Amino acid sequence: QMDLVESGGGLVQPGGSLKLSCKASGFITGDEAIGWFRRVSGKDREAISCISRSGDITTYADSAKGRFTVSRDSAENTVYLQLNSLKPEDTAIYVCAARLFGPCDSSDRVYVYWGHGTQVTVSS
Repeated sequence: QMDLVESGGGLVQPGGSLKLSCKASGFITGDEAIGWFRRVSGKDREAISCISRSGDITTYADSAKGRFTVSRDSAENTVYLQLNSLKPEDTAIYVCAARLFGPCDSSDRVYVYWGHGTQVTVSS
């Protein structure tokens, strides 16, 4: 069993920045790819970014490219998502998820463990 806890969300003005964290605990093998998703009420969950277990492969949705950066600190069992140039349409609950023994994937079906999410609100 792996637990994932997100933090770092909040209220920010358009153009602002936030840094989200996803802290893993419990059964950690070091072979997990970590994905970031976001969900908005009434819409499908959207894959935003992913980082491979080694950290050398990162992927981004078109909506995130050039504005968001994913990174990981394996020693701290933590993955970060830096959000820059935020827009009102980025408002959502951001959730991280772990995939065991596989590469990054935009399909949420391959992720086994999920956090509860952290709210990001972009508004003036």
